[in-house]
Amino acid sequence: MGFVLDVRESNLEDVVDVNNDIPEFKSDGDVIDTDYFRKRIGDKAHAILVAYVGTIPVGYMVSYEDENNSLYCWMAGVRPDFRKGGVLTELMKKQFQWARVYEYDKITIKTRNERREMLSYLMKNNFMITSVEERENVLDNRILLESYL
Repeated sequence: MGFVLDVRESNLEDVVDVNNDIPEFKSDGDVIDTDYFRKRIGDKAHAILVAYVGTIPVGYMVSYEDENNSLYCWMAGVRPDFRKGGVLTELMKKQFQWARVYEYDKITIKTRNERREMLSYLMKNNFMITSVEERENVLDNRILLESYL
């Protein structure tokens, strides 16, 4: 990592700022703004984590409480220019710390079959596949994973 990274709880405005630069999320067609995130999170306990280089947000992770005492990592992204620099790893570490403080049993996450880098990252970092939601196009299959704390 050739930069100083600060990962902390933050705001949805910085999440949206980063999200707008994530090419993988532009193809979904949804308008991604702060209301999009607020509607999904609702009144659930949640963590909004943002990674900064100086004052610039470069990555984010949004998680919320789910069933069976789990924390669901709903959305995460890193600006392309900062990938392979450890940003996702630092966000994940902070998320695990947060989940332990609030006494969750596990972290769950869902990714798509076409997002091979993310799937590979999760498998290398002790996430286990628990199920697959099949879609018409196999690349669109959703893969559910979890990691116990």
